Amino acid sequence: MKLTFYGASSGTVTGSNYLLESDNAKLLIDCGLFQGEHFVDKRNLESFAYNPKEIDAVLVTHAHVDHTGRLPLLYKHGFRGDIFSTEATKDFTEELLIDSEHIINKSLIERGFNIIYSLNDINDTMKIWKKISYHEKLSVKDFEIEFYDAGHILGSACIKITNNGKSIVFSGDLGNMPAPLVKDTEPIDQADYVVMESTYGDRVHSEPAKRKEVLEDLIEDTAKTKGVLLIPAFAMERTQELLYELDDLVENGRIPPIQIFVDSPLAIKLTSIYKKYSQDPNYFDAEAIALMRKGDALFDFPRLHLTLTTEQSKGINNIPSPKVIIAGSGMSNGGRILHHERRYLPDPNSTLLFIGYQANGTLGRIIQNGAKMVRIFGEDTPVNCKIKSISGYSAHADQPLLLKWLKPMGGSLKKIFLTHGDTDQIEALQEVIEDYMAIETIKPMLGGTFEL
Repeated sequence: MKLTFYGASSGTVTGSNYLLESDNAKLLIDCGLFQGEHFVDKRNLESFAYNPKEIDAVLVTHAHVDHTGRLPLLYKHGFRGDIFSTEATKDFTEELLIDSEHIINKSLIERGFNIIYSLNDINDTMKIWKKISYHEKLSVKDFEIEFYDAGHILGSACIKITNNGKSIVFSGDLGNMPAPLVKDTEPIDQADYVVMESTYGDRVHSEPAKRKEVLEDLIEDTAKTKGVLLIPAFAMERTQELLYELDDLVENGRIPPIQIFVDSPLAIKLTSIYKKYSQDPNYFDAEAIALMRKGDALFDFPRLHLTLTTEQSKGINNIPSPKVIIAGSGMSNGGRILHHERRYLPDPNSTLLFIGYQANGTLGRIIQNGAKMVRIFGEDTPVNCKIKSISGYSAHADQPLLLKWLKPMGGSLKKIFLTHGDTDQIEALQEVIEDYMAIETIKPMLGGTFEL
């Protein structure tokens, strides 16, 4: 087998795209967008370094656009093979691609570039997409393939691929256990090679119970100061996890009565997909299913408002503080959160709470790093509000969980390739793996090729 890295490498966190070749077949694992300072990087418009017409199949680890966002472009450039993922991943990806298409194209046009693809390209891409269950055996020519639950977001998968007695596992994004909705990451007990994410390669997340306590304290403080708690949140998983935990805080009287707004059309649409699978033990953990069977409606509690339309979003301004506003995008590089940040960042009684990774170059990272003045919609906006972060809400595994996932494969692994991380995260994880597991660990360069 031959493995080539075309994204999420050389210290790049986004743009997941790997080519795996045998004598008879070519597979892509993920085909995602590069993201950074702008919602979409101009690198996404460059021609693929391989011929899309020669690819037999694409295997998708999960729905996030940094793993799926260039699939319609792949189709546009001639790919006509099969795309495989879990059922939930296909459902989520369709909504995410449709939602992001106009944002991507708007960003590109404003900077003088052509559009990346159209809604027709998305629709055509979905027509060649096939659903596969966890542990359902799949063959693509001389490749044998199996999907395992990655525990990252609903439907996420690690993918094990075997050819001529050699096996390689692609981690996708690994989950932060225990998570309030999805099942835990499945262990894999043998592989020769691993391509593993390293987003939090040197971090240790706070415990789930502690993160809920911090959220509770922040809401109580917001109520006392009559401020606004702003939470930039990814529409996928992070928003649903927040709602699940806010439901518990509200139902058990742990926070004062406060209006809570989910100001994200995409999050609202994705939440309906969560409801679709909410009784499926292949996706949801036992605790969440048991709670729902007792009659507790999923993502529904007093004083929760889902603002779908622009008019409803603007109407939030007319609701007196205190209030909580959850809106996308999660890195403040687009979406409705920008309107709220422009209004409330100058307010010392308000708080901006980060609950997920903030990529280099994004507005979220700039604020998180301590900027006192930022540009929003072309205007200087002072940052006077309090800035808080809760790492425990990350959907990514931290260093201990990454090592825990590797451990069952430790006796058979020949090489580990670290991707999806800033350079400091990759190097920290590399050092720990080589010190404690004595396995050769590689930081692949963009375009780097390895014979397995």
